[in-house]
Amino acid sequence: MQLLLYNIFLLLYRIGVRVASLFDEKPKLWLRGRRGLLDKIAADLQGKDEKRIWAHCSSLGEFEQGRPLIEAIKEQYPAYKIVLTFFSPSGYEIRKNYAGADYVYYLPMDSHRNARRFIEMVNPAMAVFVKYEFWYYYLTQLKKAEVPTILVSAAFRKGQSFFKPHGGLFRKMLRCFDYLFVQDDESKRLLETAGITENVIVAGDTRYDRVRTIAAGVRQFPLIDKFKEKDNLIIAGSTWHEDEDVLRHILPQLPEDWKLIIAPHEIDEPHIKSLLDMFAGHAVLYSDLSEEPAGYQVLIIDNIGMLSSLYSYGEIAYVGGGFQKGGIHNVLEPAVFGLPVFFGPVYDKFVEAKALVSRMYAFPISEKEHFNSLLGKLMDDDKRRHSMRKAIRDYIAAQTGATLRILDAVGPKWLK
Repeated sequence: MQLLLYNIFLLLYRIGVRVASLFDEKPKLWLRGRRGLLDKIAADLQGKDEKRIWAHCSSLGEFEQGRPLIEAIKEQYPAYKIVLTFFSPSGYEIRKNYAGADYVYYLPMDSHRNARRFIEMVNPAMAVFVKYEFWYYYLTQLKKAEVPTILVSAAFRKGQSFFKPHGGLFRKMLRCFDYLFVQDDESKRLLETAGITENVIVAGDTRYDRVRTIAAGVRQFPLIDKFKEKDNLIIAGSTWHEDEDVLRHILPQLPEDWKLIIAPHEIDEPHIKSLLDMFAGHAVLYSDLSEEPAGYQVLIIDNIGMLSSLYSYGEIAYVGGGFQKGGIHNVLEPAVFGLPVFFGPVYDKFVEAKALVSRMYAFPISEKEHFNSLLGKLMDDDKRRHSMRKAIRDYIAAQTGATLRILDAVGPKWLK
């Protein structure tokens, strides 16, 4: 019965994507990228005498999480080709030319036929799933083909289907993994309640390794130096409208020696215009920024790709998404530079955010008055900020090493 319901879900999902594609570009990309996909993969792979590792990521965030492991495998085991797949267009369309993988594809929709054909063609020596994405037919086919399969940087929560009476199908999927590398002890304990007691390793989160690499290669932006001058900066990254409405209300209390940079999650023309209207008279676009910033107190970033390095210029960060259903974006990117982080109230699914909050390195806010109060105290206390900067950096440094722990466990066993 559970498998029947799963197949109905897959059918409804495909129908839903087709309907949504009539109104939205992202579902169109999802469909277009899968047309003739298996034939393309066959043309690329069949007949080649090469060893391969398959790495699957749901979207861009999971890719950034899996990237340290992919790149470590390429460095330590260069004989293996990497086949990288994405479920979402937001991952594939941005990383389809990623140089660290030899082949990059959308994941064909889960089905018995697709999974069997895909795995036969790729013939992986090992399969890596990042954080989540549990596809029944792919996982059971990997198990049947005796392909070593691992889940990395996984984080589990009590309310998930794995831990409910009706979750038998999901628990079966978990048993298809040879190793489950989890982020924290709580995830391991939950797996034990579901009867998953073997080969569960608390390895940590590979994103800490990724942000440390980003910080080591931080980019410099001369126009940002000009805008900052000798002032302090609040860097607001990956913001949505709800976040921006909160940020708008800090402008009257912003001291003269503080400025605000906003790098919104969406940079389409209507969103950028709404930001300019919201901060009318105080804001300038990065694309319009001249050598002399002319006294603007708010800078709006209207391009993609600067944010992770922008945080290095800041004293305080605000990370968006915390007023959205899906929750906050990457809080580790500012934390690696020692920035205390503010975000909205939806963060309970994020182990790293909860850890920062518990140490008072991050501050969830529920409404603008709360934010104004906390932010004002932090802006006024230079000594506290400087002390926090070192403590946060030290904490992030102490969390690194998950990539090596995973590779030390599986490399000697399965990769020659």
